[in-house]
Amino acid sequence: MNLVIDSGNTSTKVAIFDQENLLEKRVLADAGEVENFLQRTTAEHLIVSSVNADADHLMNLATQVRIKVKLTPTLPLPINNLYQTPHTLGVDRIAGACGAIQLFPSKNTLVIDAGTCITYDFVDNNRNYQGGGISPGLAMRFKAVHTFTAKLPLVVPKADPDLIGNSTETSIQSGIVLGVIDEIDGLIARYRAKYPELQVILCGGDAPFFENQLKASIFACPNLVLIGLNRILLHNVAN
Repeated sequence: MNLVIDSGNTSTKVAIFDQENLLEKRVLADAGEVENFLQRTTAEHLIVSSVNADADHLMNLATQVRIKVKLTPTLPLPINNLYQTPHTLGVDRIAGACGAIQLFPSKNTLVIDAGTCITYDFVDNNRNYQGGGISPGLAMRFKAVHTFTAKLPLVVPKADPDLIGNSTETSIQSGIVLGVIDEIDGLIARYRAKYPELQVILCGGDAPFFENQLKASIFACPNLVLIGLNRILLHNVAN
């Protein structure tokens, strides 16, 4: 059994895999829950991805696990990383790219992770990770409009806003939400012009918000990062 841990700023996702099969997933918000889970696990292999400094601490808690792996820029991967600054590449982007080859091997694949930032990551049909793009996420854009102006309010995102806003609130909703949708659709179109058989995967916390609003054909996969982490773990255990 494999235990996969994706530790973020506000919560920790844990998943149990039997080889490539996802058996269980939990979202733990309390550090005590995470510690208790790790101390009780009977998994043989563990991988930890963390955006903070807790990775080593989490691995130390899993005293019964035989093989422990921490996701770092130097960890062997099942993809060829062609990024020119691999030490700056976010672990979530690495995991998403590896999840893409697990789901769609031998296909040109674009992973769109709609979270705090919206990241675009391209893996070609020879398993080469080439890079992609980063832009502000939905919540970040609403906060920026409010923070960097004197009078504009902090507005809540609204699905399917009117094209023509008839108030400051609805104008902000129209400009930001429709702008993000057109950004995503536009970038997918640019990639598909170059790679006509492109497979697009959408994941991230805001994925449900955009899933039914995009014109482009996409495959929504909320567990993509966990699948990718498990793929990296399998690769390291085998080698």
